[in-house]
Amino acid sequence: MAKIKFTKNELKAQRDALKRFLRYLPTLELKKRQLMQEIRKIEHQFEDVQRRETEAMAAVRGWVRLLSEEVGLGDVVRLTGVETREGNIAGVTIPIFVEARFATRPYDLFAMPLWVDWAVELIVRVARLRAEREVLATQHALLREELRITTQRVNLFEKVKIPESRENIRQIQIFLGDQQTNAVVRGKIAKTKLLEAETA
Repeated sequence: MAKIKFTKNELKAQRDALKRFLRYLPTLELKKRQLMQEIRKIEHQFEDVQRRETEAMAAVRGWVRLLSEEVGLGDVVRLTGVETREGNIAGVTIPIFVEARFATRPYDLFAMPLWVDWAVELIVRVARLRAEREVLATQHALLREELRITTQRVNLFEKVKIPESRENIRQIQIFLGDQQTNAVVRGKIAKTKLLEAETA
């Protein structure tokens, strides 16, 4: 705790600081609630994307032997990029998944096995879901970090700054009250001495 001055100016500064803390605290608490709500929403979206990815991969199990045949699927389709845009949640800039972009090379329908069309479609679907899941994971990490910082600030205000300001105000008021009482007592003593000196 910083050493405080026992003056009227310091009392005013402490009262002003307390007002600021009390005015800012509800905003921080609102931000904390909003971040928690958005994190839960992202977690649900993440679970949904993960479930859809698991379902898509389960569809592959029946085709595993065919997919083990080397036909150059890596040359036919590949992920070229993930498009995102910026979003803002409670003052935090986050990426929002827009689209996964793929490059597909035309292939000879007579030379490739019949299942290649299905495999290309599955690869695109799974890669798109994985890209979306990664963007959601990034959103989650950014919002969790902001929630941690906001929670620290809420705790700082609630448990340190506000009680500290109230205690400083109380101590300054006691000191100033004692000073005022001492001044009154000194004044009465001086008056009594003056009266005694005049009567003597």
